[in-house]
Amino acid sequence: MGDSLDPTAIDRLARMLRPDWSRTPAARRILAGFLVILAAVAAWRGDPDADRAEVVVAVRDLSPGVELTADDVRVESRTAPAIPDGAQSDVGTVVGATLAGPTRRGEVLTDVRLLGPRLAESTAGPDARIVPIPLADAALTDLVRPGDVVDIVAAPADETAEARLVAGDAVVVLVSAKESGVGARGAGRVVLVALPSAAAKTVAGAALVQAITLTLH
Repeated sequence: MGDSLDPTAIDRLARMLRPDWSRTPAARRILAGFLVILAAVAAWRGDPDADRAEVVVAVRDLSPGVELTADDVRVESRTAPAIPDGAQSDVGTVVGATLAGPTRRGEVLTDVRLLGPRLAESTAGPDARIVPIPLADAALTDLVRPGDVVDIVAAPADETAEARLVAGDAVVVLVSAKESGVGARGAGRVVLVALPSAAAKTVAGAALVQAITLTLH
């Protein structure tokens, strides 16, 4: 048996509410054209993930001179326009590198922010290390330049003591940039020097408990 030719009350109500123009060939052509345009727009936009890439970012605020570990970084997906030139995408190439400047949590790590172990080795020989030194005299930080050879001196603990030579012939690798903003006054700036491993450990320990200064060759 075919469908009944006698429309129900619901069918009649639907026909009453349905506008007459929607049943015309012109209306159907307009609707079809609109659907084609929507499909073209969707195809033009493409996959939103196609304009993203994975980059290495800092998981916390980090100070210059820090040797990065796997706990300091992670990989995140970022939109292409937000990714700076030189962004690192492989955690393996970042771990073990030394930060050349302060880094904020979530900041993308780029090649110019990292000092690799090869730089230390080429400067101070095999097994060399890069050590960050906060100087007691902030004005001295402005005078030191990368490539300078310096001696590292611990300031005397009191007036009766003498200054102590902690390490000699350290090579300045980098001087952290001045911080911008009111009240910065060079606070937080460090000088990064390359030293043989044993001397680097001695300097790092001294810098934790004593005021450090440099004498230039």
